[in-house]
Amino acid sequence: MIFNSVYDCELIHLPKVGDRNGHISAINNSTEIPFDVKRVFYLYDIPGGESRGAHAHKECHQFLIAASGAFEVLLDDGNIQRVIMLNRPDLGLHIPPGIWASEINFSSGSICLVLASHGYSEGDYIRDYDEFKAFRS
Repeated sequence: MIFNSVYDCELIHLPKVGDRNGHISAINNSTEIPFDVKRVFYLYDIPGGESRGAHAHKECHQFLIAASGAFEVLLDDGNIQRVIMLNRPDLGLHIPPGIWASEINFSSGSICLVLASHGYSEGDYIRDYDEFKAFRS
């Protein structure tokens, strides 16, 4: 089995249309992001400095956007760790399957918008890091 690395996690600049009165960014399936969206959810009311996530997916791709505020994403492929800052609503992070990801260091009032390639399935989640390491080996 071939696994993704943290370097397969890609920052994608979203098209931005607007002027001094505001902006809009649109996301179309398999156009701006490399998959069709089957699920959308968002994280909010997270106290400043707190963390979320800390899991991997077996099949699901995710695309994270800081819709408001800022946070970092700690990516881990079992060998290498990489930290990405998200702080603009026209910039998103594609996380392919097989990457352990944690959203960390939320600023107060942040909103993390997540677009997912699959509907919710508990069986797709790996929530234990030792199980993740075994999955990757």
